[in-house]
Amino acid sequence: MSLILLLTGCATRPQNERLICAEADIQQFPYHHSGFIVSKLQTVTPVEGVPGLELIETRFINHGQPVTVKGYELCRTEVEAQDSVVWSLQPSSTAARMDWVLPVTRGFAKDNYLGMNNCDYGGGIPVVDLWQRDGGVAIGLLEPVLRMISMPVEWQYDSKHVTMALRYNLPEPVVLQQGDTLTCFRAFRYTHKGDYFNALRVFSDYMQAHLGVQMQPSEPEAFEPVWCAWGYHRLFTIDEVIGTLDKVAELGFKWVDIDDGYQIAEGDWQTNSRFPGGDRDMRRMTDEVHRRGMKAKLWWAPLAADPDTRLVREHPEMLLRTEEWAREYITWWDSWYLSPVNPITDTYTRDLLKMFMQTWGFDGLKIDGQHLNCCLPDYNEASQLESPWDAPEQMPGYFGKVLAEARSYKPHAVIQVCPCGCAVNYFILPNINQAVASDPTSSRQVRMKRKAYAAMAPALAYYGDHVELTDGGDDFASQIGTGSVIGTKFTYPKDNPYNPDQSYLLTPEKEQLIRKWMKIYKENNLARGEYLNLYTWGYDYPEAHVIKTNGEEANGECSKGALYYAFYSDEKPFEGTIELRGLEKGKIYTAVEYTADEPREFEVNGNCPQINAAFERNYLLKLTEN
Repeated sequence: MSLILLLTGCATRPQNERLICAEADIQQFPYHHSGFIVSKLQTVTPVEGVPGLELIETRFINHGQPVTVKGYELCRTEVEAQDSVVWSLQPSSTAARMDWVLPVTRGFAKDNYLGMNNCDYGGGIPVVDLWQRDGGVAIGLLEPVLRMISMPVEWQYDSKHVTMALRYNLPEPVVLQQGDTLTCFRAFRYTHKGDYFNALRVFSDYMQAHLGVQMQPSEPEAFEPVWCAWGYHRLFTIDEVIGTLDKVAELGFKWVDIDDGYQIAEGDWQTNSRFPGGDRDMRRMTDEVHRRGMKAKLWWAPLAADPDTRLVREHPEMLLRTEEWAREYITWWDSWYLSPVNPITDTYTRDLLKMFMQTWGFDGLKIDGQHLNCCLPDYNEASQLESPWDAPEQMPGYFGKVLAEARSYKPHAVIQVCPCGCAVNYFILPNINQAVASDPTSSRQVRMKRKAYAAMAPALAYYGDHVELTDGGDDFASQIGTGSVIGTKFTYPKDNPYNPDQSYLLTPEKEQLIRKWMKIYKENNLARGEYLNLYTWGYDYPEAHVIKTNGEEANGECSKGALYYAFYSDEKPFEGTIELRGLEKGKIYTAVEYTADEPREFEVNGNCPQINAAFERNYLLKLTEN
């Protein structure tokens, strides 16, 4: 079946799936040619209680002479473009670190392969979505693990339609004898209103209800604001970190992240020469953090080992091996991949976690690296795999073991996986209790990713990463307004002496800014609120987000629940009318510009929920029912 999205709604028309064979590309079924006879058996099942969602199961049956199958294509879908742009969700990962949400224009083409696209980059979410003002359509897989499919999106110059499909190239060609059946991956198609939030919510809800995916509830501590020592970079000293802690605590931060630079090398995670006391020096830092009423999180890039490490010399059997018996290279760390499913890797990891959580006294982990999102198939016999493809498909389970082991030492451990600019591997999400904006290149990415995580895992804490990575390095509004945990990497009382080109010094102006937004963050508690999808990405201007809180403030005092509206205009000032969606007719609300230096208060009638606004960058409102 193929789906055409029309201006007035959705309609379907028959169009065959495609079977990619050595003999021919087969697109019409039943197929009869020169002794080849292939038929397609497909079941399309509407899901009760979920309007617009169809489950698609496809089998190809060979009735004739042997046919060699190299792959297949499912759910080819055409969307008739109503305008010069069609918006899309394309959550695959490459070294370009592109937005997950992209405008599609004529001439656009992107393969969206979910395996390894570059040395360090792969994985993603097995869903692709196209939407316009009147609605959209998403397709994807419903499988218990990440399958190495492509989700190509294309708009040819001479066409009125944007196309997307699910394409799978078999690892090895398969010969179907007469009577043999090829069963394809389970797919879905979902027609919807709004944007990618709705598609991701329906996909993830189905995965949790029917395929055993279990998202972790976030620890209350996962919603606490973060200070990270990365402002001092890799050559930080113990005294620099400890010397900053009083100011960190004074400003209200509850987490201290010790970042990259403490280790001998990737793979050899013991302390280096800047920690002459070894374990005692690391424990001295965590003790100082705890003494000030804060918790400590440790940066770690697992599954990476530098070539000259003791680990590689003594345990080469842990390395992931390609089909040519080559080692898989991680360019970012100048390291080799360790196999995520090797039993020796498991033992090594457990020993490290005991050192991190018990000996050193850390309360959580900042697990970092784009290489953690996916890997190549592992042909190392020491990994004891039934198939080399078990490595990328089962890789997310490695983090489940990390979470369980960390909790055995610290039951309330906060475990974050930062896939550094990647569209997160969906199957990692059940194995963490804090998501992260992961090195956003703009404020827009912070907000875009927040909306995606809120759709897939509503109860998962989302850390907006260092505010220094936002537009202007000061956009707390993009974090707080979307319900993100705030963070920073300032240095104090002096700047990082090893990187003069980047200053993160806590100036009086920056301190005043942090104090303002910290107060707003703690008083309003948006990070624990419910994200409401009331506005369509790409079509509603200004860009808008809504968070609903349940009426329990962070200080424990009960108060009315509230609706928090956040509007953003990155490129130019906005002046005009804004509709406050989600208000009830017949009710009057008090609106407060709660982030303004001089908050203005006014009433909004639910019967006519429109206001006039003029702002630069952002405009945040809190509405409570009278």
